[in-house]
Amino acid sequence: MCGVICCDEAGKPLRRCLIWVDKRSAATTAKLTGGFPKLFGYNAFKLATWVRLANGAPSHNGMDPPGKMLWIRDNEPEIWDKTHKLLDVKDWLVHRATGRFVTTYDCANLTWMLDTRPKVMNWSDRLISMVGIPRTMLPELANGSDVAGLLGGNAAEDLGLDAGTPVCCGCGDVTATALGSDALKDGELHLHMGTSSWVGGFFPGRRLAVSEGYATIASAAEGRPLLIATQESAGACFDWMVRLMTNGRGPSDEVNAEFIDAALTDGERDATPVFLPWLAGERAPVDDHRLRGALLGLSLTDDRSTLVRAVAEGIAINTRWAFASVSQQPGVLSASPVKLLGGAAASASLSRILADCLGRDLAVPEHPQLAGIRGAARLAAFGLGWIASPWDMMEKHPDGMLVRHDPARRAYFDRRYRLFLDAYKSTAPWFRRAFQEFQL
Repeated sequence: MCGVICCDEAGKPLRRCLIWVDKRSAATTAKLTGGFPKLFGYNAFKLATWVRLANGAPSHNGMDPPGKMLWIRDNEPEIWDKTHKLLDVKDWLVHRATGRFVTTYDCANLTWMLDTRPKVMNWSDRLISMVGIPRTMLPELANGSDVAGLLGGNAAEDLGLDAGTPVCCGCGDVTATALGSDALKDGELHLHMGTSSWVGGFFPGRRLAVSEGYATIASAAEGRPLLIATQESAGACFDWMVRLMTNGRGPSDEVNAEFIDAALTDGERDATPVFLPWLAGERAPVDDHRLRGALLGLSLTDDRSTLVRAVAEGIAINTRWAFASVSQQPGVLSASPVKLLGGAAASASLSRILADCLGRDLAVPEHPQLAGIRGAARLAAFGLGWIASPWDMMEKHPDGMLVRHDPARRAYFDRRYRLFLDAYKSTAPWFRRAFQEFQL
């Protein structure tokens, strides 16, 4: 999600995709959203319009598509002049398969040009005018379960599938994971730990926390509100550390598991350095692309094991920061275990740290990294008439493990959490000055 591909009339890409983590447009986004009088860093009148119509506004960090679109317009006019449609990643794949330019509500919502009010759910002329994008450059809108078309000959040959196979419009990863988590009740939360991470869950109506950088978006499943509080770096922090410790040999599941499991057997200790996992800035509960990662409190006695533990705890404590905010939303269910999904959830050691840090039991399916595939399958099954609705249960997730939190370890993580928040208050002004002067 949050990619931008510029296509000509035939769907040919005119430049490389600007992917989700590309934040070169932060200054462009600030210009789009700013101005006097200010509220939470936004022009108050623009923010009021965005909140009323779209239930949110473009992130300050430049990750969302409108800033990227305007950056291309302002910096690559020769590309912009040839652009017929602006597509997210999966939308380009759907066009490649079917020849149709179409997007779904979840991806459209993050352009902040979609009116997400339940009785509207359509492109908004008012928001399109605010952003400054020609409406003709935006694709059609559809449910993720809608059949976009039939698989064309060239694409069928590339994929090794039969021409004429129905192609559904699909969804972004957050909708897919939410559907595949089987946490489908209103207020039932799941936690995804992949390259990035997020706390998510479906709600009966729109929710918004402007000051903390998260809200519900319209999901690709009939526009049902889906709360997503995203944090930019989770498993990516382990990948970064593994690359440093293996002389650039690079991350892999085996190397990560070896490092994590070996390092986390000694147990926690207060002297462990504090890791700030903002290697790509942060989004929730603080929306600030200028934040950066740090290891605080290093000593000569620290070794590879203590650093890996610091990274694991930093990821968990940062997750608690967002989870604590989301848990205060009206209607959150707090009795049942939280579903833990994503590739990083395959680490039993990290799962235990997360459970103890959050003070919540975690339910980890046998293959936590496959939740997105299951969610996409659920949408397609509904679109093809195999199930009555996208909320119908399919086969049950294979049993995995229930990770019970240990109340005795809560005091340790409470201390670490307070230290983490103090570290944010102390370092955030420094990061902002350093970014301004040196573009760290």
